[in-house]
Amino acid sequence: MQARTKSAERAGRVVGRWRLPLILFFVAMLLVPGTGWAQVPDMNAPPETPVTMAPLETPETYVADVVGNDVRIRSGPGTNFYHCGKLYKGDRVQVVEAQNGWSCIVPPPGCFSWIAMQYVSINLDNPTLGIVTGNNVGVYAGSDYVEPMHSVSKQVVLGQGQLVKLLSEEKGDYYKIAPPDGAYLWVSSQFLQAGRVPMETEPVEIAGAGEEEGTPTPPVEIDMRGESELLDEYYALSKLVKEQQQKPMAEQDYAEIKENLTKLAANTAAGRAARYAEFTLKQVERFELACTVAKEIKLQNQELEQTTSKISEARAARLAQIDNMGKFAVIGKLESSSLYGSAAGGVKRYRILDDSGKTICYVAPTGAAVGKDLSDLIGRKVGLVGEIRPHQATARAFIDFTEIVPMD
Repeated sequence: MQARTKSAERAGRVVGRWRLPLILFFVAMLLVPGTGWAQVPDMNAPPETPVTMAPLETPETYVADVVGNDVRIRSGPGTNFYHCGKLYKGDRVQVVEAQNGWSCIVPPPGCFSWIAMQYVSINLDNPTLGIVTGNNVGVYAGSDYVEPMHSVSKQVVLGQGQLVKLLSEEKGDYYKIAPPDGAYLWVSSQFLQAGRVPMETEPVEIAGAGEEEGTPTPPVEIDMRGESELLDEYYALSKLVKEQQQKPMAEQDYAEIKENLTKLAANTAAGRAARYAEFTLKQVERFELACTVAKEIKLQNQELEQTTSKISEARAARLAQIDNMGKFAVIGKLESSSLYGSAAGGVKRYRILDDSGKTICYVAPTGAAVGKDLSDLIGRKVGLVGEIRPHQATARAFIDFTEIVPMD
């Protein structure tokens, strides 16, 4: 017990000796900002002082060609910054400056930024535009691979009343916007090669609503519209394609739409809009093929209907002819008879031949047929209406006809 009491007394003297320095240390930690004990700032709140990734106030931009594939665009000058998209060989970018092996670039089509929703008011006259309602509001580099709340690379700060272009998407408490003027990104300089043609136009301010006017005779035609505008153009064309599909195939016409899609697909700066346009072009070609096949089938159906109609007409005529034949006692070729002369009363007799030229029967006019001139009917196919009776002398039938009708 005495040993424990002495140990406690020694511990008390040690604590007492360090009590005042420890208290002073903790008070300093609470008062000094940036030590980890001060109040943690709200990441969604705008910064008190402007911060920008672009150190040059009036950068002299130039065009650079991308000489690699799958080149990552990053939110800052280093591989420790998150990537915000990719570039491919043949793409072109506007370089603002270069430092330590990294090039600061104007965001190419497809890139975007985030801004806190609480500091943006929607323009009711134009819902695609937002109005900044605070001062020193941060704009952060956007990425499809990083959540907005973790997108910590601040590109630029905006003041009250400035405009931003909304990209029809929101996530969490942030609006997705087109990168405003001064919101730059970074690419490793080893994948860029300075172009021969300097950039003579100012970078596009995407927050504006009008169309950019290029130089009258630019040496190289570069479409400086943002991807959101190009995507809007694609979606408008896609809507027209759907409208054409709603029409009957005979009325569908994709000529003008196809021409505009071809131009958009050939735009190397259009990014996703170009890829979507290329895919839709293939669909349109299939639609056109379907329309062509439908037209051919329609023509074939029309020809089939005409042939069927002719067959039906011929069949009806044949049936009508068969019905008329039912009243005849015999049908065949009328010829004079050399075997028999005239009957009693001077009535001349005739014979009827079949298609092979054989005699079917002998005939003679009677009643209303007596006295008619039959010379024009000799050698022609006729039908006879009359009474059939046997003729013992020739062992054939004999017809006394009252009516004779030409059948050819």
